[in-house]
Amino acid sequence: METSGELTFALAQINTCVGDLDGNAAKILGYSRTAAEKNADIVLFPEMAVTGYPIEDLAFRNTFRKAADTAVGNIARSLKEEGLGQLYVVLGTVGTDSSGKPRNRLLVIHNGTVEAQYDKHFLPNYGVFDEFRIFAPGQDDLILTVKGRRIGFAICEDIWQDGGTVEKLAHKGIDILATINGSPYEEGKSHTRVDLCRRRARQVNAPVIYLNQVGGQDDLVFDGASFIVSRDGSVIGRSRQFAEDLGLWTYTAPESVSGPGSGADTGMQTAPVMDPDEEVYTACVTGLHDYMEKNRFTGVVLGLSGGIDSALVAAMAADACGGENVWGLSMPSMYSSDGSKDDAADLASRIHAHYEIQPIEPLFKVFERQTGVDGVAAENLQARIRGVLVMAYSNSKGLLALATGNKSELACGYSTIYGDAVGGYAPIKDILKTKVWQLARWRNNAARCRGEVPPIPENSITKAPSAELRPGQKDSDSLPEYALLDKVLEAYIEKVHGRADLLDDGFDAQTVNTVMRLVDQAEWKRRQYPLGPKVTALAFGRDRRLPVTSAFREDRPRG
Repeated sequence: METSGELTFALAQINTCVGDLDGNAAKILGYSRTAAEKNADIVLFPEMAVTGYPIEDLAFRNTFRKAADTAVGNIARSLKEEGLGQLYVVLGTVGTDSSGKPRNRLLVIHNGTVEAQYDKHFLPNYGVFDEFRIFAPGQDDLILTVKGRRIGFAICEDIWQDGGTVEKLAHKGIDILATINGSPYEEGKSHTRVDLCRRRARQVNAPVIYLNQVGGQDDLVFDGASFIVSRDGSVIGRSRQFAEDLGLWTYTAPESVSGPGSGADTGMQTAPVMDPDEEVYTACVTGLHDYMEKNRFTGVVLGLSGGIDSALVAAMAADACGGENVWGLSMPSMYSSDGSKDDAADLASRIHAHYEIQPIEPLFKVFERQTGVDGVAAENLQARIRGVLVMAYSNSKGLLALATGNKSELACGYSTIYGDAVGGYAPIKDILKTKVWQLARWRNNAARCRGEVPPIPENSITKAPSAELRPGQKDSDSLPEYALLDKVLEAYIEKVHGRADLLDDGFDAQTVNTVMRLVDQAEWKRRQYPLGPKVTALAFGRDRRLPVTSAFREDRPRG
């Protein structure tokens, strides 16, 4: 038995990329070196850190699992060759059980070998998660003794569910519970995680380490925000949000069950918690930045209408990759106001973006003569011409095309397929319109506080929203006012309220019928919309899986 003493943990909150086994391994080795230099005994890495997370159906590929095993072996060998064998390295990867099925696995590397392993027990099968279909569940718990201290381990969902791992560990006298996670960001989730870990700390009568990954992966954003709670539920250390970090915490054994110690004097920093609007804005920027970096895009192109949506997306893009790497296209038609054109130019100047004007009226006239379309078809034609121009710039310059639609528009189908819906990434697709204005004001205020020029023209924030596809057009011609619409959408989509529930919520029948009809009829459009970062509890996509073809309508009488 090793002698009891202080035990130092390093919380390696890293940003991995799915499938980049060599890059992820190199990052794991780099952070392990730093942890050893800081005299850590144990370094923790996130769930599936070797492979990136989530790997989805890559888990079924035997060649992928073998490559992951090779990467783990290389990590273990390199640690020992570099004289870091005494460091305990805890990381996640994909494993294979005796029947050949994939497992979500935690490994402990020590002295050049895999000393212990643990397979995730509870496999989430809700929201964005589909692990129950992919992995086989584990059954055994894992307790590792280091310097005489008993450390129990869990993987993400294992601490969210009652019973299983935590219940077993609660009866085995552990000193610390360490959980490695790949927990995606959503508004308000930080408080939920902390409250959960407080309950688990009381349950196992030990401090809980919650180590989370950070960064964007397709439509998911991981916020990091790793933390430690003491036995009594106090937060005694917190890593930064939306940034890689290496936190150090030293466990000191308590003198008694209720006495001092248990890591109370840790030296780990406690990073400040972001303002709620800053948090959502940063999540969108992180998602865009990482999507670009991991898919090797160096710049973006988008249409600049002078409206609030394109203005906010452009500001996010400038924060994600630098204004010099943003190409803004003004594509005025005969219906575009001078004010909108001026606002677009002003925005581009503020964020130092490339700015080009491509009038669409000549192209529209040619199409109009050729097709003879009018009405809504003519409006959609304008949007599609703009989409063609955006994609032409994307293809010719190797730029990522950004769709600028928000969640309110996407919910109601208030966009043109193959028009303003074109693009490879949609930074605000999970942001309701009223939240768009709120984030724009936050971003401008943040700039003022730093003594910078606010990126978004005030007129883009204050003017009535319009697609400007016909004379005098306003969004409110086709949709309820956004202040009302967003409340109905939030209840209908995120709270899954049906018609009767919405009426009980106090919404009038006409508004409810209109919104439900628009949302239900637009499912086919949403299926074809680009990826964008999930920031709410229920985002369009994997969170909400409804049939495109459905005859069920709640506003129709049924006999």
